[in-house]
Amino acid sequence: MAKNSKRTPGAPKPGRVERGQGGPGAPKSGRVERDEGGLTHVDARGRVKMVDVADKPVTAREAVARGSITMSAEALRLIRRGAMKKGDPLQAAKLAGILAAKQTSTLIPLCHPLPVSSVNVDLIPRRRGYDIEARVRTTAQTGVEMEALTAVAIAALTIYDMVKAVDKTMVIGEIRVMFKTGGRSGTYRRVR
Repeated sequence: MAKNSKRTPGAPKPGRVERGQGGPGAPKSGRVERDEGGLTHVDARGRVKMVDVADKPVTAREAVARGSITMSAEALRLIRRGAMKKGDPLQAAKLAGILAAKQTSTLIPLCHPLPVSSVNVDLIPRRRGYDIEARVRTTAQTGVEMEALTAVAIAALTIYDMVKAVDKTMVIGEIRVMFKTGGRSGTYRRVR
């Protein structure tokens, strides 16, 4: 737009496509499509927005996330003997992870509420602690990576909460997506 030209009142600002507008090559829905590799939760002005998934197909989706918690030998000994005063942190962590996956959209503002069909949380004993793995499934218009990551994080935090009286030096780490399938982007498998 030239410096001296005036915008028609009510017309959109240059470079902005509003619902119902368009022109040659504009999406039929009136939505601005993101550039490949661009952020989907940010609009053209850099403002946070929730992604509109209305036009995405419903597909079967699955995600697996992993993380770890390391701790002292004393904390491990007490857990493995079943001698923690607060009860079994491993069973509590599994339940907390399942609940967290189902509540992800209430914890992370731009996540869509999803009909989670399955959540499995496993705790694998290691020499210095536990690896935590969550597998989440749904049939929906968006994936369950965030649900799997949330399950792992909350399971680890639950262990920390139940064991902190014995060991405040525990370290939660390496929370990451290992696998996801479904949707337009297809399958992702992390190379260890």
